[in-house]
Amino acid sequence: MKRILLIATGGTIASAEDGNGLSPALTGEELARSVPEIEGLCELDIVQPMNIDSTNMRPADWLRIAQVIREGYDDHDGFVVMHGTDTMAYTAAALSYLIQNSPKPIVLTGSQQPMGNPFTDAKINLYQSLVYAADDRSRDVSIVFGGYAIAGTRARKQRTMSFNAFASVNYPVLAYLRQNKIIRSGSVAVAAGLAEAEAGACQTCAAEDAKAPYCEETESVGCETAERRNLASAKAACTPPRFFSAVDDRVCVLKLTPGLTPDIFRLLKPDYDAVILETFGMGGVPELGADGASYQEAIFDWVDSGRTVVMTTQVPEEGLDLGVYEVGRAYAEHPGILKGGDMTTEALVAKTMWALGQTRDPHKLQSLFYQTINHDRVDEW
Repeated sequence: MKRILLIATGGTIASAEDGNGLSPALTGEELARSVPEIEGLCELDIVQPMNIDSTNMRPADWLRIAQVIREGYDDHDGFVVMHGTDTMAYTAAALSYLIQNSPKPIVLTGSQQPMGNPFTDAKINLYQSLVYAADDRSRDVSIVFGGYAIAGTRARKQRTMSFNAFASVNYPVLAYLRQNKIIRSGSVAVAAGLAEAEAGACQTCAAEDAKAPYCEETESVGCETAERRNLASAKAACTPPRFFSAVDDRVCVLKLTPGLTPDIFRLLKPDYDAVILETFGMGGVPELGADGASYQEAIFDWVDSGRTVVMTTQVPEEGLDLGVYEVGRAYAEHPGILKGGDMTTEALVAKTMWALGQTRDPHKLQSLFYQTINHDRVDEW
């Protein structure tokens, strides 16, 4: 029987009404007792590093959760993190970068209704998360919610009330869960099966692979063969997990809106090292702000001062291509400007914080940023 570590952090799943609105109240033990169906499914250990509304989740809390997983890694076969839905996608992405290439599954889940609600989704989400975490073919960081398993770098909360709260953005759902059954989708299922088969036969190459500073998994769209994807998964299965314990939380998201003035970059300088810039369309940046100032001058001044800009799009699907329109092409190759490709904003925030936590050297930063980690990007943009 698999041994799973259940990590309770609060969120709606643990909340109760106290007269001032819902707030976390139930402990991890109380939540586990609320789902008697999990008895016999796995051996369960429970820890509670925090009990907070996920609105209050900070990068320092990501590090705490990662440390709990690291401390329990050798003694457990998988991990389930109960978490509030509002920032779950950020935490899932952060854990994907803080704990890379994990052969053991790290699953995040929660609910749209508290465990004590008579119509709650909490029970099935917790149950299916443990089912997924106890399965031999599960690995790396994912979100299990509403019957779907989503890569930790690809999730986005799309709905505030419905039980299918999360969507997988620009990447296939890893699996569907029907009661206690896992239906893995397409080449993901093939890759998972190959990785499982290879895991027992590649111990001799693990030490050699571990010499590489980071695990790189290559993804591409359209012309990629199933064989290439499967070889990447098999290689990942041969490499031990890598843990990281540093992030730079001086990263913010700036969404372009008509009339915004470029002077915003000057105002952000004292407090931030990097800006995730959500551009229009495929990467459009206005020539001038409402005050007539140049956006190009402001952005180039930002990066030339040693800071980082990550360009992405505010359009949810299909990603960025700075080379298509004149209003974006000037930024395509300027040093210090990184291209977010088809990554989610949540993953870009977490990856930029992680990368800046490892290095300030522009070339090393770029190398880290463009690595494919837990399916976070599918092409070299």
